[in-house]
Amino acid sequence: MLVLRISVAATLLLSLAGGPRPSLFPLLFAGALLVSAALLIGILTPLVSSIVCACAILELLIGRRFDALLVSLVLNSIALALLGPGAYSLDARLFGLKVVVMPPRKDAGES
Repeated sequence: MLVLRISVAATLLLSLAGGPRPSLFPLLFAGALLVSAALLIGILTPLVSSIVCACAILELLIGRRFDALLVSLVLNSIALALLGPGAYSLDARLFGLKVVVMPPRKDAGES
């Protein structure tokens, strides 16, 4: 999960290298740094990765470029939003680990 969070954060920063208009670049870069930092430490991971996914989809739909980096960002951020932050995150320290325990299965022959 840590590697997936790092991958999404790095891909987000690399996708800015494609270049928005120069007047918007400092604002977009500051926002991307804030989101990347949140992903790296694992705070509000499902929410932040959903925001990253929405921005990447908007860039694919509205932007004039279609590349594998944005598609990778969309897919990885969806996976991260669905899986959660993982054990090595601030979310796990604040809210505790979520462990699902399955009860033993009853055999068909037993009643």
